[in-house]
Amino acid sequence: MKPYKNKINRIRSFALSLIFIGVVIMYIGIFFRSNEIVMLIFMLLGTLAIIGSTVVYAWIGTLSTRAARVKCPNCGKHTKMLGRVDMCGHCREPLTLDPDLEGKDFDVAYNKTKKPKEDSSN
Repeated sequence: MKPYKNKINRIRSFALSLIFIGVVIMYIGIFFRSNEIVMLIFMLLGTLAIIGSTVVYAWIGTLSTRAARVKCPNCGKHTKMLGRVDMCGHCREPLTLDPDLEGKDFDVAYNKTKKPKEDSSN
């Protein structure tokens, strides 16, 4: 299993990978110079990937402004936290804002809101 990273950093890494994917797609289009329609399709797909990256960066930027700023007890640096549990962006220390979860092992499932099952037999 891959090690867990800070949510904001994961989303930023995804946006950065979209840029590189877009450039690679456009570069593949260069090999189809003889067929202009295919080259144009690759160029447009690459441009869409880069525009998608811009949208993701804008979205995580607005989300980051509303994120809770927490001081890590391990390294003492400030990090932004999304959800009930997250990792420190610097030292990967598990963090939580929920007092019920303090001392428990880190689990990403704590961020998911579970709806209580209603008993239909009533």
